[in-house]
Amino acid sequence: MTITASDIETAARRLEGVVRRTELTELRRLSEASGARVLLKREDLQPVRSYKLRGAHNLMSQLSEEERALGVVCASAGNHGQGVAHACAQLGIRGRIFCPTTTPRQKRDRMRSLGGEWVELVFVGNTYDEAAAAAVAEAAVTGAVKVHAFDDERTIAGQATVAVEIVEQLGRAPDVLLVPVGGGGLLSGCLTYLRERWPGTRVIGVEPVGAASMQAALWAGRPTQLESIDTFADGVAVSKAGENTLPIIQRYGCEWATVPEGQICSEMLDLYQIDGVIAEPAGALAVAALRDQVEVSAGQTVVAIVSGGNNDVSRYAEIVERSLVFEGRKHYFLVSFPQEPGALRGFLDNVLGPEDDITLFEYTKRSNREQGPALVGIELGDPATLDVLMQRIEVCGLQVEKLDPASPFYRLMV
Repeated sequence: MTITASDIETAARRLEGVVRRTELTELRRLSEASGARVLLKREDLQPVRSYKLRGAHNLMSQLSEEERALGVVCASAGNHGQGVAHACAQLGIRGRIFCPTTTPRQKRDRMRSLGGEWVELVFVGNTYDEAAAAAVAEAAVTGAVKVHAFDDERTIAGQATVAVEIVEQLGRAPDVLLVPVGGGGLLSGCLTYLRERWPGTRVIGVEPVGAASMQAALWAGRPTQLESIDTFADGVAVSKAGENTLPIIQRYGCEWATVPEGQICSEMLDLYQIDGVIAEPAGALAVAALRDQVEVSAGQTVVAIVSGGNNDVSRYAEIVERSLVFEGRKHYFLVSFPQEPGALRGFLDNVLGPEDDITLFEYTKRSNREQGPALVGIELGDPATLDVLMQRIEVCGLQVEKLDPASPFYRLMV
């Protein structure tokens, strides 16, 4: 690819009046903790609640009349699809959007609402990559133009206009920029612009532990298909990095951070409860890296891109659960209770601490007259008291097995 900073600046002019110039807001919580000035680039405030509108509209606005007549296709876990749907309605281009079946309902409804009569949704497979393969096959048959979510220079240039705005809003480039990474479109574009115009900026790509496809590609020297991915952070759940984005990232280079999904959940909850920001998992990814993975210096200007806010409210129960498990507050046990009066009361009195709580109690089998196995969830008042809890379990006289969160059995039972 031959994308340059000038291409990105041209894209920024092309998108004037189409995309919102999203706010840079200070995150006081992390500013006070780090001594740096931590700012959020609020792409969750776009009309489609993510930055993906930038790349989609930049690409589609450059199509010829013949290409527009053939229509467009794309693959999306939701955010890119919303950008394409918005552009279809604005530009009068018909489109088919291929989505994984795991796409949250909230994102499905938004794509339909934004695109109206101009778009059709097709659900294929469980991952973005399966949906992308279906979109490619559709384009080959119909001649429709493929609007790639990240692996097209027009998409990359449009997405990188985020960096142009940040520089214009600050009057200079930030000292540190944290960028969430899925297929690499946003990161490769930001690197292209900043390395040419502001090479002193420290750029950090942030991936989730369960879908670190770009770092795998950098290690292998080519895009590598991950055997499996965690689709929780669906906006960045890409199992294979882009063929075109990888060389750009290799050329310019950046630092990397990898964030566990549970830590993303904890940051999502803090953003919502403390800062009043509703972020989706991918949207909170870059900010979450400032909790443990990335160190910044006092006095620096640090910008983290909140890439999207399309979070389904029905997911918050899972978000809270993942956060509690990650922070060591919630644990699950299989407890074999003797079938006699007072067994449960004895467990509560002898094992639980004064600030601990039973959050789940479910018998898993009732065929044995002497023993009654139960799945017990315990939330600790203080994660540091786990060792004390385990010591009390050792001497309680019951058969107790702690479930490992990494085991398939844990995911089956909980």
